Amino acid sequence: MSEPTPELSVILPTLNEAAALPALLADLARQSGIALEVLLADGGSSDASIALAERAGARVVRAPRGRGAQMNAAAAVARGEYLLFLHADSGLGSPLLLRDALAALRADLAAHGGNAAGHFPLRFARSHAGHTLFYRGLEEKTALNRPITINGDQGVLLRASYFRALGGFDERLPFLEDQRLAERIFATDRWVVLPGRLLTSARRFESEGHYRRYTLMAIIMGMQASGVDQFFARARGVYAAQNEAAQLDVRPYCLLVRSILHETLWRGAAGISLRNGRFVRSQSWQIFFWCDVLLRPLLGPGRYPCLRFHDRVVHPLLDHGVADAIVGAFVVLWFVFLLPWGYTLQERLRG
Repeated sequence: MSEPTPELSVILPTLNEAAALPALLADLARQSGIALEVLLADGGSSDASIALAERAGARVVRAPRGRGAQMNAAAAVARGEYLLFLHADSGLGSPLLLRDALAALRADLAAHGGNAAGHFPLRFARSHAGHTLFYRGLEEKTALNRPITINGDQGVLLRASYFRALGGFDERLPFLEDQRLAERIFATDRWVVLPGRLLTSARRFESEGHYRRYTLMAIIMGMQASGVDQFFARARGVYAAQNEAAQLDVRPYCLLVRSILHETLWRGAAGISLRNGRFVRSQSWQIFFWCDVLLRPLLGPGRYPCLRFHDRVVHPLLDHGVADAIVGAFVVLWFVFLLPWGYTLQERLRG
């Protein structure tokens, strides 16, 4: 007798995740009200990840290292009508989380038609106290449906047929596959915020440094939005695997951006500058969002007057090419001239 077709295929990309996997596999085993299959998309683990998955009844799909390639390989053999891509350090706080999430996505599709993908808001599981404002802001941001705010940590839930129509994950880089898929969904259809919260480990921020990681993420997204592919070709180790994360030094990446801009100063830097300016200007809402986060004790939950002011007043004023050019010129000025001066001054003060 053949096995019944699962409603949902849960795909977990892994590379030496034996420390995190048992908790997630146990959470998945506790899910009720939904028929699941679990697939481990492994990129060459040398620890007990595969043995743990097989012991828990998950299917193991081996693929070349790289989250995009790993998840594409698992999606190709998944049997569920819907796919959910989860990181191995995720946690499912409720045994009904996946049932309710799938019901919410189906309800949205029935009400609005077309295609849609869902993502969860996050709750960070921390090993150390402190950085309360930082985490509060990150958690609130994951409940927004804005470009650059949705990533693989939040889970991606969508129909398997829609995933195939989108062309799957981009495999050109070992990371950014989630952002590139999110961009295609924003461009063609819509995102849905799923009910409940997904737990995720804060280990990368804690290992690499909270503000160092956040700064590097901003640089990465700026280079991605500007189409500066040489940055990723030359920035080795820009995004280490979770189990390899260690204290970050952002300076080499800043100096690499400076070098690329300097090299192209007379050969395309204007285009890079304009695209980067457009990206930075498009993220101006984050300044106002963080003001709301800072004022949260006074505003109460769920209120964003500063962000609303940005969207209604500031955004229309800045939404033109002149603002992009000005912001882009400032970015070039910062990286080419001000940044090295700042590092030099810092070294002299230390000396």
